[in-house]
Amino acid sequence: MRKKQAKSEVYNDILKTDLPDIAHLIKLSQKSSDFIRSTIFFSEQKLYLSYFGTLIDDKVFQRHLILALQDSVVDEEIKDIEEIRKWIPIEEIEFTDKIDVIQTKLMKGHVIVRLNENDQKCALIPLANKLGLRLNNDTENEFSVVGPKVGFVEDLETNIHLLRVKLNIPNLIVKEFTIGSISRSRIAIVYIEGVTNEQIIQTVEQRLSDIDFDVLFDSSMLDQIISDSSLTPFPLFLSTERRDRVVFALISGQVAFIMDGSPYFITGPSTLFDFFISPEDYYLPWILGSFFRLIRISGVIFSLFSTALYVAIMTFHYEVIPHNMLGPLVYSRLNVPFPPIMEALFLEITIEFLREAGARLPTKIGQTLGVVGGIIVGQAAVQAAFTSNILIIIVSLSALASFTTPIYKMANAIRFLRFPLLILAAVWGILGIFIGIGFLIVHLTRLKSLGHPYTVPIYPLRVKDLKDSFIRSSFQLINRRPGYSRAKSLLRYVPKSLKRKYDWDED
Repeated sequence: MRKKQAKSEVYNDILKTDLPDIAHLIKLSQKSSDFIRSTIFFSEQKLYLSYFGTLIDDKVFQRHLILALQDSVVDEEIKDIEEIRKWIPIEEIEFTDKIDVIQTKLMKGHVIVRLNENDQKCALIPLANKLGLRLNNDTENEFSVVGPKVGFVEDLETNIHLLRVKLNIPNLIVKEFTIGSISRSRIAIVYIEGVTNEQIIQTVEQRLSDIDFDVLFDSSMLDQIISDSSLTPFPLFLSTERRDRVVFALISGQVAFIMDGSPYFITGPSTLFDFFISPEDYYLPWILGSFFRLIRISGVIFSLFSTALYVAIMTFHYEVIPHNMLGPLVYSRLNVPFPPIMEALFLEITIEFLREAGARLPTKIGQTLGVVGGIIVGQAAVQAAFTSNILIIIVSLSALASFTTPIYKMANAIRFLRFPLLILAAVWGILGIFIGIGFLIVHLTRLKSLGHPYTVPIYPLRVKDLKDSFIRSSFQLINRRPGYSRAKSLLRYVPKSLKRKYDWDED
């Protein structure tokens, strides 16, 4: 009991958002690039305004606040802050000196107005905008059946607004950079102060500030430029258009950054497991979330090795085939004049042609091409004795399994790795597949993301962090941030007891 109370106290001290006064609140908020302090000058007086530019409606701010005050208050002196109510045509203006109310309203899109910089009492004017809350910013490439479908857009202010609407704390720090000798692109780094390790923040800032490039078109280019290694097909940073995924990365102690003109946030440091986790895992009961995550990981393994195993067995290892399956396998390849590696490459390349063509064509045409083209080409290939029925089934299931990966970049890496494994299987059989697995394991263990191991918590082994890796444990067990993130605050929340007491009616 005492240990739980001690953890709770540490958690509250590190992530404390109830600041002592307005001065501390403004000092903390000024660390963000989108926090603005301005002054309105009258004849012999000033008004001090403080607000987050990404949370307010700029047109309403100029029309109903700035112009209204400048047109009305010309020669009249304001002695008390509550006098501005009669000049501002906005309802629900609140006057208070309570710091908790001021902090909450500031993060909800209110403007703080004060007569003097040292005043504790201020006017809170609601000017929140509705940026990003529209019908055409759904997540297209990371669709989710359960949960929110709010995605990012190409406007930087809108994206920062969407994050601040979800994370209503002044600890959410936004820093802007300008990169690109010709494009002069705006880059925003986002993190939670008091959670994210300072070394990670400094590493991201240094790598971004050291970039010397002419024109940046998308955040994915930053992903490649600042990555720890370019000699790998695996993505070392997670790229996402989903708001909930970025928020989860931030509260886990990661850093996120985005470029103006791109709808994709880049988060890191990332691990291999991050690319197989779907937000739906947390919206479903933990048993179902764990089951679907295991299905997803199994599908990726099947997609990677199934075709290579077929080639190895049909080329070198007929003895491992059960006798009742040997007849159908031999009969399916009876009229095929090519070795297994040739028919496998033919089908794999055909699948890639259909997939690329479907992705580049309009949606309705692409869906029709994928279905009709796959059926026609597969049937024609079997009738022409280019390939066997069994291999078509294996390649089709392998293609379906590759789509279970939530992140498109990781799906591309899996698609690419199938071809080297096919070559190794054709040359050395099962031994070649094990050689490929060995090279793959060594390569993965050598990879790093912002200096952090890519295969953690498997290697280096972190037993406590396995609760949210292969499976998704109950919320009572995953209340801590990953230990490998080296976050300042490891405890996210204090869970309730797993054993619940029930009051039964006694008659």
